[in-house]
Amino acid sequence: MDATTLRIILAVVGALVLGLIWWTGRRPAPPQGRRVIAKSSGERAEPQIGDIRDPDRDHDVLDPEIAAELDRLGREIKGDDDAPPMRSEPRFDAAPAQAELAIEMPEATDSASAAEVTKPPVAYVESNVGARVSDKADRIVTVYVAANEGQTFAGCDIIVALEKTGLAYGALGAFHRLPAAPSEFGAVFSVVNMMRPGRFDMTQIQSLRTQGLSLFMVLPNALSALDAWDAMLPTAQRLAELLNGQVLDEERNALGRQRIQHIRDELRAYDRAQEKNTIRKTW
Repeated sequence: MDATTLRIILAVVGALVLGLIWWTGRRPAPPQGRRVIAKSSGERAEPQIGDIRDPDRDHDVLDPEIAAELDRLGREIKGDDDAPPMRSEPRFDAAPAQAELAIEMPEATDSASAAEVTKPPVAYVESNVGARVSDKADRIVTVYVAANEGQTFAGCDIIVALEKTGLAYGALGAFHRLPAAPSEFGAVFSVVNMMRPGRFDMTQIQSLRTQGLSLFMVLPNALSALDAWDAMLPTAQRLAELLNGQVLDEERNALGRQRIQHIRDELRAYDRAQEKNTIRKTW
């Protein structure tokens, strides 16, 4: 036997040994998504994900509780009244939380009590705020805030506008601009309903409809006449803006610049007369 033949024999033997080692050492992969063929009937079985069979048993594994529940449901469907009740599972119940958030409301025993419960509270109480103690009154200066033709002001809108202009509810059922310090002359100026009786009845304010408001100041005043006017006119203009109305003079005409200047001149003259009357000669 020559050397070439010996090399061939050794190569063949080595290949067989390596193949045997590879074949005996291979491990089968776990079945995943494999197709199972029914051997008994020869029918095609659908692919299964994983293996649902117990390797030590020849039947499918089913949870005992699930089996019992399926059995109970089957008896209920057939009309078996002796089926045991379904086991109650724990669940979240929102009823207690809702009960804690509930707002306790007073119970009405009759129609009168029900009306008291639903009746809105009165936020304004008539008082002596803005009342005038002095009987002296030389002159009253008036302007109006009137609704546009064919329109009216609603009571609730009036109250909101009066609040925004910083007026206080008080004497005579009117709203007042109060001076910085209490005075015998009361308010700097006051606002009333242009329609009779003039006062604001706060218990009926929601149903109030009026054609306008009256703003008036009485002289002498807690302030000088000109200063009181300079406080009342901007308030009237602001109310007209808030209520979508217009400012009128004492004759119910549109209050223009010329008329405003004329009033200022009259009030300035009044203040000068008041100062002259208060001067006393010391000699």
